[in-house]
Amino acid sequence: MKIKKFILKHKVMFSFSIFLVCFSLFLMVFLRMDIDYFWHFKAGEYMATHSLLLTHDVFSWSLFEFSWISHEWLFEILLYYLSLIFGDYHLFIYVFSITLFLAFFLFLSQRREYLKNIPFALLWTVFFTLIFTGLSGRPQLFSFLFLAFSVYLIFYYFYHPNSKCIYLLPIISLFWANIHGGSSNLPYLLCLLAVFCGLFQFSYSKIEAERISKKQIFTYLLVAVLCMIAVVINPHGIQMLFYPYQNMADSLMLSTIAEWQPSNLNSISHYVYFAFSLIILIVMIFSKKKIRFIDAIFYLFFLYLGLKSIRFWFFSYIVWSMFIFYYVPRRKLDSYTCVLLVIFSFLLLILFITSFSYSRVLSTKSLSDDAIAVLKEENPKRLFNYYDYGAYLIYQDIPVFIDGRADLYSKYIYKDYQDISRLSYQFPELIDKYQFDYFIVPKKSGIASFLSIDAQYQLIYKDKECLIFKTK
Repeated sequence: MKIKKFILKHKVMFSFSIFLVCFSLFLMVFLRMDIDYFWHFKAGEYMATHSLLLTHDVFSWSLFEFSWISHEWLFEILLYYLSLIFGDYHLFIYVFSITLFLAFFLFLSQRREYLKNIPFALLWTVFFTLIFTGLSGRPQLFSFLFLAFSVYLIFYYFYHPNSKCIYLLPIISLFWANIHGGSSNLPYLLCLLAVFCGLFQFSYSKIEAERISKKQIFTYLLVAVLCMIAVVINPHGIQMLFYPYQNMADSLMLSTIAEWQPSNLNSISHYVYFAFSLIILIVMIFSKKKIRFIDAIFYLFFLYLGLKSIRFWFFSYIVWSMFIFYYVPRRKLDSYTCVLLVIFSFLLLILFITSFSYSRVLSTKSLSDDAIAVLKEENPKRLFNYYDYGAYLIYQDIPVFIDGRADLYSKYIYKDYQDISRLSYQFPELIDKYQFDYFIVPKKSGIASFLSIDAQYQLIYKDKECLIFKTK
């Protein structure tokens, strides 16, 4: 009997692994070349070909040579070298590899918990689609992976005080700070959060807390300090320690950049996160087991972050993956489970084969080739460009007024750009201030309407997306 259970368990594990591979392939159907990909790629190319790390801007005419915290420099160089190795397929290789590795890490790190209730495991994996908010050639995917490692190590040490694995966290912080420094403060913050959770011992109603030893508290604090030191080891030094908090405090960026927007009940697309959060809460409350204090605190902390900004949705998924299966009731395994997993895997594979088009991914660009050709021929010196066009203009070696690096522009010209784009009362003075010689703007925009009727500007190009004007 034990042998049969052992064999069945491994069959289910193998079947679930196949399902994860097919599921990761299916997610590639939604792969897109995010507009920020283009300036990331160009930054990597610049650093690789010039053998230097960017600490100042070289892509805009408006803030040329201004200090720039290129907190994703290592990712950008990796992206460029991936393109040299894999050519046009580098984006697919990068996104698929990280997605698959992350899915397997979440599964294998808690395989016993996953296998005790396959239907819930399937439901949980479906919520992996929250990654759609970052499924593109951007460094956030690395942050997802680093967060999974970090939370696993923090939780593992909480219940295994003799483990030394917690000392891997500073190494993770070092890579995190150089690949995607914008969220590299999380390892040391989560260590401090674990210390807080371990200070209490009580059992009240549905919640119980377990006090950790003084040695564990000291170790967590020591590792937190080491993580902070690791974050400082980057081309920008101690600035990286404060960079994430500066971004979070920038009200202009928070109010205008889509991925920084708060979760909103008025947006139907946001309901998936609210439903997801509610399911977690229901599972924990109605479980026969008591809610561990550390689980409750980590749930609330990342719920707060997820409600504050949609960019933290998938962070929540990763963190909650580390404890939610503890509360899920056990379901008996049977041979039909393997059949079900194989059927789902086959369906996902068929959907990938019939729906995926890499040529569609590669053709994703914000401007047509004809528009780029006109700009290169005109060779503007003080071009006004729409924010979403900036990255692709950089990719085409055209100096920009603004682009997706909002953290660079926020202190200087970002508000001016917003005022010009929205035709606020002072926009004519701002246009005079910057002395633009060319404008490239969306066809359906307020600024396009203004330029079209003002005799000072000449329309020299139009297509279904954009208009290009020249100052007379």
